[in-house]
Amino acid sequence: MADSANCDLKSLSPLQLFERVTEQGEKVRALKAGKAPKDEIDAAVRMLLSLKLSYKTTTGQDYQAGLPPRDLVLINNGTTKEEDEDFVDPWTVQTSNAKGVDYDKLIVRFGSSKIDTDLINRIERAIGQKPHRFLRRGIFFSHRDMDQILDAYENKKSFYLYTGRGPSSQAMHVGHLIPFIFTKWLQEVFDVPLVIQLTDDEKYLWKDLTTEKAYEYARENAKDIIACGFDINKTFIFSDLDYLGTSTGFYKNIVKVQKHVTFNQVKGIFGFTDSDCIGKISFPAIQAAPSFSSSFPQIFNGKDNIQCLIPCAIDQDPYFRMTRDVAPRIGQPKPALLHSVFFPALQGAQTKMSASDPNSSIFLTDTPKQIKTKINKHAFSGGRDTIEEHRKYGGNCDVDVSFMYLTFFLEDDDRLEQLKQAYTSGELLTGELKKVLIETLQPLIAAHQERRKQVTDEMVKQFMTPRKLAFEF
Repeated sequence: MADSANCDLKSLSPLQLFERVTEQGEKVRALKAGKAPKDEIDAAVRMLLSLKLSYKTTTGQDYQAGLPPRDLVLINNGTTKEEDEDFVDPWTVQTSNAKGVDYDKLIVRFGSSKIDTDLINRIERAIGQKPHRFLRRGIFFSHRDMDQILDAYENKKSFYLYTGRGPSSQAMHVGHLIPFIFTKWLQEVFDVPLVIQLTDDEKYLWKDLTTEKAYEYARENAKDIIACGFDINKTFIFSDLDYLGTSTGFYKNIVKVQKHVTFNQVKGIFGFTDSDCIGKISFPAIQAAPSFSSSFPQIFNGKDNIQCLIPCAIDQDPYFRMTRDVAPRIGQPKPALLHSVFFPALQGAQTKMSASDPNSSIFLTDTPKQIKTKINKHAFSGGRDTIEEHRKYGGNCDVDVSFMYLTFFLEDDDRLEQLKQAYTSGELLTGELKKVLIETLQPLIAAHQERRKQVTDEMVKQFMTPRKLAFEF
């Protein structure tokens, strides 16, 4: 049995081992507190020591409660060359691979679970309709505890959604729409409350912005979010700079998280240095707090046991691994997560689209002409150098940005597959594929702009006012 257990442990990632040690430690404490039989406690302690030894052997470091193995490291793509490695943290995404980040390796490194066919089929059975294209196409590819969310839903138990936006500019780009498009779909099919955090405090701390400008960006970004079509009766949007001063529940949870995470731990998780301001060091607790329903007493009637589901890009996962580690120690349920891939820059999948580089991004404020120009001029091509070579050898959809964007925004699966076959065979040229993308994005963005024009300052105020939503708790 011991050999079998050790074999199982060897298959675990460092983060999975860390979580096993943490869970076993909680079990030992519970057994001792409950005055369990001595032999049962001794067996649990022996298992804890074995897990700690496996953790040290795997990671080269002693287990420390609340300090997961360092996340912000290079993720090796199976080579020894530095230039062939991926770098992922909450602020930077870089890879030398034209296909983009190796997400299978990222799952192993972060210790999450792959969204497989069985899970997608279970979601389809639960909601009684076809899963969203983001699930069908692996755009949301990884999860934590989505099975628990489905268990709750199937047993008529409540949960809620939480996602967010860091308002670093007045205009959002198309990549920023991805979590909101998917979250809106989740809210509609599961019929649950949604809270959306605007981290204007974070952007003030990290960027060269005044608090006034950061808050202004938050309100402008809120208009774009509202234009996605969220139901005002089921959605609460809040600015940290605004809401933190009005909600004792929110602030109490921030303080609880802060008490259970040390400076050494946030340095290990987020890569902070002694030169970083204390605002940055304390910020992760603010992003953690919306994971707990007691942060929103006006919505959940003061209940602190409603589980949270967080759709987000996987670069935000370090915040919520920290949150999941702290949650049981402050008497809160661990949040569940759904992770998306990164939305690539126009120049290629080596980095994600950035609002700070206008040539890497298609903004929601762009005109049809600007959209056409940016795609034709900047979108990285998987085509050949000459038409003759392209006709003969075909294009590479794995690195072609236009095709990547179509996987996000083209709803028709059959049409997408036809385009892939035609481009791969050489029948469809790069310019023709770009034309399809232009004709897909122009009306999508124009429709968004029309909806945004209808969003008034009064509507923003209503969405951002703490209030009871259309649910009973």
